[in-house]
Amino acid sequence: MTRWGQEVLGRLELEGDEVVLDAGCGSGRVTEMLLDRLPRGHVVALDASESMLTEARRRLAARSNAVTFLLCDLLELTPDELGSRTPLDAVFSTATFHWVLDHDRLFRNLAGVLRSGGQLVAQCGADGNITRLIEAVRAVGEERAGTWVYATPEETRSRLERAGFTDISVWTNPEPTRLEPGEQLETYLETVCLRAHVATLAESERKSLIASVARAMPEPVIDYVRLNIVARRL
Repeated sequence: MTRWGQEVLGRLELEGDEVVLDAGCGSGRVTEMLLDRLPRGHVVALDASESMLTEARRRLAARSNAVTFLLCDLLELTPDELGSRTPLDAVFSTATFHWVLDHDRLFRNLAGVLRSGGQLVAQCGADGNITRLIEAVRAVGEERAGTWVYATPEETRSRLERAGFTDISVWTNPEPTRLEPGEQLETYLETVCLRAHVATLAESERKSLIASVARAMPEPVIDYVRLNIVARRL
């Protein structure tokens, strides 16, 4: 995921003095790379998870003068939340938007904090993302827990247009990720793909379920499909 973030980051057109929102900064690993491209700029590192922001603060402690940390749900984002940092020059995001259930409202909120001509560069899960993994979960009599939106490029383009974006490019690409069968695959399933699903299970139940899902997969590959977004605010 860090590699994907680096690739997406390369699509941002930056001079080095911009103010950029990292929408879903997580642990701050990709935020760190974003800061490298903004030697005279500033990053607003936003996440809806306090624990993730705590980790990001730790990782970026030496660069805290160039970062503002913001605990916020993207569906509640307003110019008031960002204060004097608005309007922003750009919004950057990886592996976050598919967890936001109202994409119309999401894109309206992002447009509302961007300056005219400001950039939106993002990547998240697309229609068809981890379909085979979800089928493997069903094959063992379960439904993957959690809620998400894996949108199509056509749906996303329409939503961006309605929200006030132009110069829109939206496309998908497969990113099949092969893992070593056994411990590596099962650890990844437990801590990433099925984390919400197994969070409330006892350890023995959790390990048993994860092992069953791994056996039900046709091969040790997570069938990721990514939705890529590049657009500008009208």
